Amino acid sequence: MSVHVLLFDAGSDNEGIHSLELNGTTVVLLFEDRDDAERYAGLLEAQDFPAPTVEAIERREMEEFCSSAGYEARFVPAGFLPQSAEDRLLIAPPEKNMDVTSWREQEDPASEPVVAAADDPISTGNAELEDFRRRLEGLL
Repeated sequence: MSVHVLLFDAGSDNEGIHSLELNGTTVVLLFEDRDDAERYAGLLEAQDFPAPTVEAIERREMEEFCSSAGYEARFVPAGFLPQSAEDRLLIAPPEKNMDVTSWREQEDPASEPVVAAADDPISTGNAELEDFRRRLEGLL
């Protein structure tokens, strides 16, 4: 099953994946419905955020990537209705976003990145999975 994630500068050497910082945990949103992901991307753009693109990626592969990098993959099902303030962040970005300059320039270590980043590459021995890992690392 494919899920939809938000990417910045897709296809470039400076790709990044959208994430949230929730209670000290980096969370990557995995949207079941492409329309939900596109609406979220539009809300980010309306906040003068760089315009993300929506990409479909296999859910299992994204969950494995997030797990290996120490992130939480949070599935957002179609028709999701929030039950708490934290849940609302899964359907609409916070009013205040982190500075994106540390993702783009990597010059200010005090800034928190908007995108998730894996610290150590992980080798699986599976050529197809290695190719996917390299693609995901390219997002960061």
